[in-house]
Formats: sequence, C-alpha cells, structure tokens
Amino acid sequence: MNVTAEPMPLSVLDLSPVPTGTRPSEALHETLELARSAEAAGYHRYWLAEHHNIPSVVSTSPEVMIAAVAAATSSIRVGSGGIMLPNHSPLKVAESFRVLGGLYPGRIDLGIGRAPGTDQRTALALRRSREALAADDFLDQYTELRAYAEGFPAGHPFAPISAQPDDIPLPPVWVLGSSAYGGQAAAALGTGFAYAGHFGNLDPAGVIGSYRELFQPSPEQPKPHAILALAAIVAETEERAQQLSLANQLSMLRLRSGRPSPLPSPEEAAAYPWSDGERAAVEEWAGLVSVGTPDQVAADLTRRATSAGADELIITTNIHNPAERRHSYDLLATAWGLKPR
Repeated sequence: MNVTAEPMPLSVLDLSPVPTGTRPSEALHETLELARSAEAAGYHRYWLAEHHNIPSVVSTSPEVMIAAVAAATSSIRVGSGGIMLPNHSPLKVAESFRVLGGLYPGRIDLGIGRAPGTDQRTALALRRSREALAADDFLDQYTELRAYAEGFPAGHPFAPISAQPDDIPLPPVWVLGSSAYGGQAAAALGTGFAYAGHFGNLDPAGVIGSYRELFQPSPEQPKPHAILALAAIVAETEERAQQLSLANQLSMLRLRSGRPSPLPSPEEAAAYPWSDGERAAVEEWAGLVSVGTPDQVAADLTRRATSAGADELIITTNIHNPAERRHSYDLLATAWGLKPR
C-alpha cells in the first residue's frame, strides 16, 4: 500500500548492531550490505551513528564508515547521525568531511551532536581531561568548525590554519538532539535539525515546532528542515514482528540497567525470565518503536511524522538476523511507496 502519492523522504539510521553469537566486526560488513539494499529500495539518506563502549553496536567511527558506505553505493546520500562534536577537534571534523566531500561530491551530510554517545568514563577517555568533559562549549566548537570553511576573524590564533582540501565546502550540517536544546541550537545556527524520537522522551511536535519558530536563516540553510528519527520493526506477520520487538526490548532493558550485551535473538528473549518490573519498564519504551506488518508500520510512521510536523523520517531497526533486518527495511520501502533505484 502506498501511503501517499509522493511519499515523504525516508532514510536509514544505522548503529551497526551486533547480534549474539557473531563477531563484532561482522556488523561492519552487514552495514555495507544494508546500505546497498537501502539504496536499491529508494531510501534517501544513510546515516551512521557514533557510540562508544556498547557491546550491542560497533558504530564507533562514523567518518570511516561513511567512506566505506559511499564507496559501496553510488547515489544515496551518506552522512553522520552524528559526529558527537565534543569528542572531536573541530579542525579534524572539518578536514575529515572536506575529504569525504571531495571524494563523494554532493552526497555527504554532516550531522553533529553535543552528547558523548557513551558513559562518562569512556567520554573522559575520549576527551582526555576532566575540564573538557565538564565543558559545555558546543556553540563555540560549532563556530570554530564553520570558521575553518568561512574564515576566522582577523587576529584569531587559528586564522593561519587551513583545513584541507580547502577547495571543498563543508557538507550540509544538521544538528542532532534528543532535547529542546538541540532544536534551539539548530534554529539559532541556521542548520537542519534531526530529533531523536527513537529514544527522546519529549513530544517531537513541541521540539520541532520550536525549531521552526526560532529558525534563523543562513546561507547554507535558508529554510528550516526537520528530520524525525524513529525506530521501526517490520515483518510479514504481526506475530513475527512482535517476536522481533521483544528481542529489541530485552536489549534495551539490559542497556538501561547497566548490563549491555549483543543484540539477543527472539528465541533468547522468549526464554528470558521476565520479572513484573522488567515487563512494566519495557512497556513504557514500547511506544517508541513502530511494530507490525508493512501497512501497520507505514500508517503509524505517517501518523507520527504528521503529528510532529517533520519534513523527513529516518528509521533505525534492530533485528538479530541481518537478512531479516534488511527485509524489514525492504518491506517498509514498498509500503511507503519508495521508487526503487
């Protein structure tokens, strides 16, 4: 079933999940397989996340995976969802994404966020000092990042530094966020905005509405553009979708209770001795994931996108079996009415 005559753009957010019983490095190769499949199915973008020290995902180096995904595909936009800017030097980000933009012109997106994407101990290891860990200087870092492309004020100590290749502009920038601050920052900076609706606990409509109301146009982004990130699990039958969803819920339970592990199988989730408290906890999170047959999920995503006032959806899917995960995206693409490439 086609949801609309001209469907809203639909994209993929990939965390490179690690299924139980597999080597973590296998998930990297599966990302390339999913990217090829997503491009063929007609998805608009393919974004790679940044997370650290989490056994269930290996999305630790989005800039490396962007290069690999872009090389494995030919037309789909590829980007970061996102680069956690406080973990990185703005100069290094500018250099990396200019290199990517030079290699794959017109196809690269630079999504940035202010969270560490990990626990505090690992964030300290990434940032190398407690002062850097405590600093809240995202706006200063963004200003420095842009200055490597647009120039520093006269007399700035970094003015003589050139982020090479300097004949390549920075790719389009998107600010990511799971709170109201992210939307406000994107509005003030004049960038696109992506709201993490797959784990954020705020009403997306309020966050996106505030972003639009406060938006300050920039040369790079003259109009506001909001992407809503959502989680979805699609299967041929509702019964199978619920089995896959239970495995995802067990993975989230373990992560949020400090017992992270690779993504469990549906069989493992069915055999798990759920306590009443654990079942109540996962029920609270269940509403963040659209689960069901292709038509059911497409209808639910349409409702959520319309309610939020989003311009575009980006979907993350955690399913134990890689082939079944690819099939979930294929089923959604068909139900959404995407045009295969």
